[in-house]
Amino acid sequence: MKKRYFLIPLMFLFMVSIFMNYAISTAMAKTPQERIDGAVKVIREMSEQEDAGAMADVLHNAKGVVIFPSVVKAGFILGGKYGEGLILKKDASTGRWYGPSFVNVVGASWGLQIGAQAIALVLVINNERGLEPFTAGDSFKLGGDIGVAAGPVGRRGEAATDIKLKASIYSYSMSKGLFAGLSLEGAGMNVDENANQVYWGKATTPRDALKKKASRASILKLTREIERLMAKDK
Repeated sequence: MKKRYFLIPLMFLFMVSIFMNYAISTAMAKTPQERIDGAVKVIREMSEQEDAGAMADVLHNAKGVVIFPSVVKAGFILGGKYGEGLILKKDASTGRWYGPSFVNVVGASWGLQIGAQAIALVLVINNERGLEPFTAGDSFKLGGDIGVAAGPVGRRGEAATDIKLKASIYSYSMSKGLFAGLSLEGAGMNVDENANQVYWGKATTPRDALKKKASRASILKLTREIERLMAKDK
């Protein structure tokens, strides 16, 4: 009888492991081109939302944008999230885009939770403090010294924000057609060195990648979609 009771938690942990691996694997192993294509689709869907004007306004003065076409959140008591994306740097004075560099988001949680959900995630970087960790090449967590907050939505005038008080990063999500700001405190960010090497043809640091003009045809499709979204505040 004791042996039977001992097997129950092992079976439970085994089922949790299978569930988590299956759910999170759907967001893994995307090629650089697949990430770019996914990012184009995400930005296009966001630009079609009537309440995206405030996001467009934020993008005008942004230092950069990070796009995760799919972040999978899954859990069965023990939970986690994983997504693969990219970052583009923006020169606010010229409007020129640089990059991309490729990044991953990871996280874990514990508590009452069950199920899986996939969301598209966009981070708008508002200042140099928010941009620096993405160029440094080290793993880091959002929150703490790097302020991150749910991005404002709605019309431009309805979501005016004091520039001195704004967070370093605003986050936006898209799930099942719903567009909204999203709090992302504590999420971990890692550089995807393999994806950077595949895209650029050699080992490339995030700092070096974000010094290169975004001029390839594939990435120009993405920057055009971002600029189309930016036009929504006019």
